[in-house]
Amino acid sequence: MRLRALLDTDALGLKLLGGEDELDRTVRGVMTTDLRDPSRYLSGGELVLTGLAWRRDAADSEPFVRILVQEGVTALAAGEAELGDVPDDLVAACARHRLPLFAVHESVAFATITEHVVRQVSGERAGDLAAVVDRHRRMMTSGPAGGGPDVVLDLLGSDLDLRAWVLSPTGRLIAGPKTSGPALPAEACGRLAAEHLTATRTGRRAPHRVLLGATTYSLFPIRSTGRSPQTARDARETVLSDWLLAVEADAGDWAEERLDLLYGVTQLIAVERDRREAARTVRRRLAQEVLELVQTGAAPGEIAARLRVAAPVLLPGLGAAPHWQVVVARVDWDGADIEGGPVAQPLLEEILVDPLSAGPEPSDRIAVAHTGDEAIALVPLPAVSTEHDGSESGVLADALLQSVRDPLTAGLNDDGRLTLGVSAAVHSAEGLRGALEEARHARRVAAARPGRVCAAGHQELASHVLLLPFVPDDVRRAFTARLLDPLRDYDRRHRAELIPTLEAFLDCDGSWTRCATRLHLHVNTLRYRVGRIEQLTSRDLSRLEDKLDFFLALRMS
Repeated sequence: MRLRALLDTDALGLKLLGGEDELDRTVRGVMTTDLRDPSRYLSGGELVLTGLAWRRDAADSEPFVRILVQEGVTALAAGEAELGDVPDDLVAACARHRLPLFAVHESVAFATITEHVVRQVSGERAGDLAAVVDRHRRMMTSGPAGGGPDVVLDLLGSDLDLRAWVLSPTGRLIAGPKTSGPALPAEACGRLAAEHLTATRTGRRAPHRVLLGATTYSLFPIRSTGRSPQTARDARETVLSDWLLAVEADAGDWAEERLDLLYGVTQLIAVERDRREAARTVRRRLAQEVLELVQTGAAPGEIAARLRVAAPVLLPGLGAAPHWQVVVARVDWDGADIEGGPVAQPLLEEILVDPLSAGPEPSDRIAVAHTGDEAIALVPLPAVSTEHDGSESGVLADALLQSVRDPLTAGLNDDGRLTLGVSAAVHSAEGLRGALEEARHARRVAAARPGRVCAAGHQELASHVLLLPFVPDDVRRAFTARLLDPLRDYDRRHRAELIPTLEAFLDCDGSWTRCATRLHLHVNTLRYRVGRIEQLTSRDLSRLEDKLDFFLALRMS
């Protein structure tokens, strides 16, 4: 299709800012990006949509436009939601390089433009293949009754004789053809996901071709269709959450029309992925509310009330969850200013799904929040039983990573780490704070181990008690004296009972309300005593490391 046709489509809300003489250029695809250098994802002829999150100052516009022109981009469309108006420096850079520039009104979603271009380009460039894309589009936009990605893949098989599967970044099967051929083995899914992540991290241009045995697969990324103003500026922010389309064919021999069609299919599946991502909003919000209550020391009754709201959403029909577990995950990148929490959140949602379950829905019973560099999952358990060996069932740290370690190691490459910690199951709101601290400490235990992907469970946290008798006496005395002697001296002089207060505070998992009740104190009095402990020892009782040091010192004294 031509740019002039896009400008004449009122529903798209495009305003021409430059390049009036270039409106007869043809568009052969569409790509949404806010990367500072998106060249690896461009093949030429695209209409590029951007929310301008890559622009930090006026000097960024020239190199960004130069890259687009070098890669053969047809035109640029910039959203007005981030900055209000398209900056003059971007208008000038596009004029210098004769790159047509459009402004996209903030009321128009990039997904709307994407769908329109995919439909039109397929119709004009692929001839009869356009009917397939249009059928796919109708299936995808008709909701659950349309069949979702599985129907799209069935149509690829029936109309184009292509077998294809949608996979998660961990190698879990999201969707596959239902009507022909054998299922894709789990081992092959994992290897394809690993190859895709490796290719993405090393900057190879899609589609990525992979040979497994005697079969060649072509791997296409499935990326979000509508980037928010806070769009990723670094590919590492999304590489561990994007789906992929694996096609049993060698795309190296394909004509451009067929490649265009497959890219169109990935964009249509991306619309479905974004819709399912939006459906997680309620569960994420519930998890965030519970997390904030737990971390601020809210009363157990208030936390229990939020759990009663969450349980029916996460476990429909049960009414309430008798037990809960907490799982903490963190993704760290060497030398990168990337907030780990938002990166780990969708990844943790995926990891907590049974790897043998197919489809995009199984994560509907998992609530994951994020705070800073952590993602924190609240996992409801219908019941916790005791196995024959005396261990409890539920989420187990070792089992979480068995099937996903290889793909994720490939995605993390040589500059990333994923660490997870799993708490024991708790049966009440009162135990959630302790479970959160336990999961966080378990994650730190995992972080101390070698490897790109590591996890630790609550079972491993009691081992330090076994080691205490083997600590030399002089080391024990020096350690306890350094931490506790200032408190003992203060207690002797002022009868302040700081040591008993410290012991009670740790026993209550840092809960101000529970500790004050146990000591028969007003909460303000308790806060004063804890503040005095921190002042005398130069420690912070909100930090897990300092609480653990106090715990050990009390045990060894």
